[in-house]
Amino acid sequence: MDPIDDLLTTMKIEDARYVRVEARAPWGISFPPRHLARLVLIAGGSCWLTADVFDGPQRLTADDCFLVRAGVGFTLQDERGRPVVDCEDVFAREQGQAPGGVARAGGDGEPTEIVSSRFAFDAVAAEPLFTLLPPLFRLRLDDTAGHLLRATFDLIAGEGATGRIGSGFVMSRLSDVLFVQALRACCAEFGGGAVGWLAALRDPRLAQVMREMHGDLAHPWTVDVLARKAGMSRSAFAALFKEKAGDTPLGYLTAWRMYRVKTLLRETPMSVQEIAVRVGYDTGSALSRAFLRREGMSPGSWRQLRGRPSRSESRSEEA
Repeated sequence: MDPIDDLLTTMKIEDARYVRVEARAPWGISFPPRHLARLVLIAGGSCWLTADVFDGPQRLTADDCFLVRAGVGFTLQDERGRPVVDCEDVFAREQGQAPGGVARAGGDGEPTEIVSSRFAFDAVAAEPLFTLLPPLFRLRLDDTAGHLLRATFDLIAGEGATGRIGSGFVMSRLSDVLFVQALRACCAEFGGGAVGWLAALRDPRLAQVMREMHGDLAHPWTVDVLARKAGMSRSAFAALFKEKAGDTPLGYLTAWRMYRVKTLLRETPMSVQEIAVRVGYDTGSALSRAFLRREGMSPGSWRQLRGRPSRSESRSEEA
């Protein structure tokens, strides 16, 4: 299992929505910062993209596509300086139509067709991904990953156009696939000069080691064992891992163990001792000490603030 598979098994998409917008000049649509990731395709026409992450407006044309991290805002306009309306007000015009209906914006001038998919995630589950990805990333559609992405967009559009029984359900599942394909395309392009687990995963000397670590986080991994699996000396492996991942091998392992601990605290009533065994700590006390050093609070306190009650707490509430 690689880090992306590990993430996707726990990072459930809580809500996905796909909207097609026909915008006719003059028009402007704002996408304020919200707890949503967005994938946007300019399916036809052209427009200007403005975002704080860019030095200036970016010209977009047909088949331009970009992935936007949660909490990042941007604006689309047919010409710079146009008044804008909130995207939710535009999308509301599609409410009540069959799945795949078209929302309309602007006047009666030149058209631009925009496809917007949004994805809502639990903040804890999405943390390892969205702290690493760029805020707004333009995706290519002219390579293999891009072709698959565009094909899925077309499948969703075709499903919406038919209006057949179950179209909404099928489109929702295809939207989930769309996000994974966008993530693949982003990972394929991003990471060449970056530091983090995406960059490390691109290095063939580290990729298999990382997959084995994620496949069994509870294993008592050591740097020596990991270096042998990579076919490298201990010192060379440790230096390469730090260069690519930005952390030591065991520091990286601890970070992902803590991520798994938080998902288990949030999603299950397992005790701290049970979670400790699941992620590679001998005792609940050992896990609690490591968790306190990293998160600044005990697992029990974290669960009370952000998770769900343990079995003992649930029994007390029922009593």
